[in-house]
Amino acid sequence: MSDANVRIPEEAKERLAAIAAAEGLSLRAYLAYLAETLLTPAERAERAERSLAALKEWNGYAPTAAQERDLDDELDRRLSQVTAR
Repeated sequence: MSDANVRIPEEAKERLAAIAAAEGLSLRAYLAYLAETLLTPAERAERAERSLAALKEWNGYAPTAAQERDLDDELDRRLSQVTAR
């Protein structure tokens, strides 16, 4: 496997290195782990689509766009209450 150079601010590098060290990993290993485990936007959208299809098949759950917005708004409201504490 060949290596790549990535230019980031020194503060970001130091923060990532500290997080990696706390996990018992080198910065290189930690970045490789992130690349393997984080989903791309396309992968997240595909997973969400599959999840909604499974819910619909399982119990008929198929919210409208307006219902999804209402649920998102309610979740945002509840999260803001919790984080304000």
